[in-house]
Amino acid sequence: MTTHDLQLYLPRPPLWWRLSKGVLRTLAVLVIGVPLAAGAAAFVSLRLLLTGSLPGTIPVGRPPVRSQPSVVYDASGRELATFREFELSVDVRPEDIPPVVKQAVVAAEDQRFWEHEGVDLFGVLRAAGVNLAEGAVRQGGSTITQQLVKKRYLSEERTIERKLREAILATRLEREKGKEQILFEYLDTVYFGGGAYGIGAAAETYFRKHVSRLDASEAATLAGLIRSPSELDPRVNPFGAEARRRQVLRAMYDLGYLTKRELDAELAKMLWSSELGKPNRPATVYYPPPRSTFGREPYLVDYVRRYLIERYGEDVVFRGGLRVETTLDPRLQEAAEAAVAEELAGTTPPLEMSLVVVEPRTGHVKALVGGRDYSASQVNLALGGSLGMQPGSAFKPFTLAAALMQGYTPDRVYPAPAVWRVPGCQARRGCTVSNYSGAGYGAMTIEEATWASVNTVYAQLVADVGTAEVARLAHAMGVSRIDPNRRYGVSLTLGAAEVSPLDMAAGYAVFANRGVRVPVTPVLRVVDSGGRVLEDNTRPVGERIMPTAVADHVTEILRGVIEKGTGRRAAIGRPAAGKTGTAQEYRAAWFVGYTPQLAAAVWMGYADEPRPLRGIRGFSAVTGGTIPARAWSSFMRAALDGVPVVDFPTPGPLPPPAGNVKVRRGSRMVPFVVPLDCGDLCSGAGGEPADGGATDTEPTTPLAGEESPVATVATPDAEGTDEDDRGGVEGSPTSTVSTRPRRRAG
Repeated sequence: MTTHDLQLYLPRPPLWWRLSKGVLRTLAVLVIGVPLAAGAAAFVSLRLLLTGSLPGTIPVGRPPVRSQPSVVYDASGRELATFREFELSVDVRPEDIPPVVKQAVVAAEDQRFWEHEGVDLFGVLRAAGVNLAEGAVRQGGSTITQQLVKKRYLSEERTIERKLREAILATRLEREKGKEQILFEYLDTVYFGGGAYGIGAAAETYFRKHVSRLDASEAATLAGLIRSPSELDPRVNPFGAEARRRQVLRAMYDLGYLTKRELDAELAKMLWSSELGKPNRPATVYYPPPRSTFGREPYLVDYVRRYLIERYGEDVVFRGGLRVETTLDPRLQEAAEAAVAEELAGTTPPLEMSLVVVEPRTGHVKALVGGRDYSASQVNLALGGSLGMQPGSAFKPFTLAAALMQGYTPDRVYPAPAVWRVPGCQARRGCTVSNYSGAGYGAMTIEEATWASVNTVYAQLVADVGTAEVARLAHAMGVSRIDPNRRYGVSLTLGAAEVSPLDMAAGYAVFANRGVRVPVTPVLRVVDSGGRVLEDNTRPVGERIMPTAVADHVTEILRGVIEKGTGRRAAIGRPAAGKTGTAQEYRAAWFVGYTPQLAAAVWMGYADEPRPLRGIRGFSAVTGGTIPARAWSSFMRAALDGVPVVDFPTPGPLPPPAGNVKVRRGSRMVPFVVPLDCGDLCSGAGGEPADGGATDTEPTTPLAGEESPVATVATPDAEGTDEDDRGGVEGSPTSTVSTRPRRRAG
């Protein structure tokens, strides 16, 4: 039986059903067909408009925008540096640009470049669909030709008229100049970030080679920069740049520019900063900005450059003719450089030291030393280098402040065992926290645990207070590398998370400023080429981060670190507070401290690779209380010479206890022997010199029990560990500290 025969036996649909089907067909034609027809007509009309023989010629292109260099000055008006766009050392000719560079740029910016006639109508529709689906602008519809037209012949205004003129000029440009010439002009003028205009400049500044020598991976890296030069700069955002490089390489493969074998070989490489030394696997090595960008005080100038680019963009910084007045104090900078040079004298080049000075009241960076020689490596250690540094126990004051804010008091007693197990830890290893040399101290107050830098007490304290609270507080105080949304383990308080000397100086400046944070800045004023003030930090405004009493109590406790604890070498003969820090296996050493007028952070370590600081300047092992404390003292004495002595205020009542404060009962108070801060070398059987200072040369005979620590501090979610500050007071091994709780206001 056929379909026709079957229909003979079926009843005819009612009239209302037949009418409704007709209405639906009509609506479908109106809703779908009419817009499609109109769109098709518009598409054909636009194509005829763009490709037809219209009268007129291409206008004369604008001459390159005159570049006005930006000039940087210190606080005394002395010129420090000039920021200008990168100047090519060689002329770039069309034949200099290898095919792989052209292929990478086409793959990244305009995959139908060789097919369209200046305007890619299909690309416009595709980008519109993607952006509509994403709910944001994810793709652009402009071709390489249109981008060139916009830069050379039209304004940057966002109007339909300007866009239409751009499209018409793009099609004419292609007919008159041809694809190869357009692509060359585009590559020779497009901005690649870092002050580099044109592919020749980009090859020189990022890879230190002529454009003709670029390989596929390097070409993909540069092509990936065009979309967002500042955000995808590998020197600023290596992870974003790496992801974009791989994306461009895959696009090159999809277009047939790379074989599968070539793609796999290029993906096997990784972006690698020359600042990290020689790579241990196939890599695409990129370099820091050209040396010619920097003049006097290169570390501070490097910091200023990054600061300005983040706020105003590279085009304004390198071409906008800014006048930049910095906060750098020449006298303090000289003192900082002298202190660093003195401690590094006679040591090998990989050994480095950084010193950053912040004025707590204003947030002004008054001095900044990022290493011994910027011209040798161009690594700014003051900003943390590429990866940051572990601060060791110099991070403990942030936990202390968070505890006091919750109502804990300095005389609260904690058990101080040699080893403390992290509650609930189920990992195979890394569940215990140990003190230096496995020493246990019975029980001690929070204050005493700070003086002697006892790990097991602080691990318990941060567990009670909450690592999330400590991370949020540290970040709010200016320790920018601490992520307030990340989950940290108890090793956070022991310095397992990476920071920078600038971070630490900024954080401690809040204590010195009695709980008020004034954002750190290297810039006093920025004035544009027309005389308009873009930024003025002469009267900075601060934000209260913690109660005044909390900051003052932290200060009082940290004064004890210098007067009777691990930081006695930092004494300067006037009121000062601070904390020592030593990373795992002596791989870095810190002293961070402050007076009412200045806060300063000193870091010491090896720049080429993390390795123990041993056998340096008479110390078998360098800790925060040795060379860094001495460098800090040397700087502060010079910086405050002739400055009136100002004492810290007497602390007021602390906040009442919060609801989550846990009370420990039954802890037995016992005297404890404070471990030494000089590793296996000490000041000798005679104890400290009469003035309480430290001798420059220490005996070479180790004391019993002062060997290198064997226990590490770690938690399952921490990437690093901390070996504390090697203990407490530097002096006779029989020195003791009373553990009798001291009563305070509140």
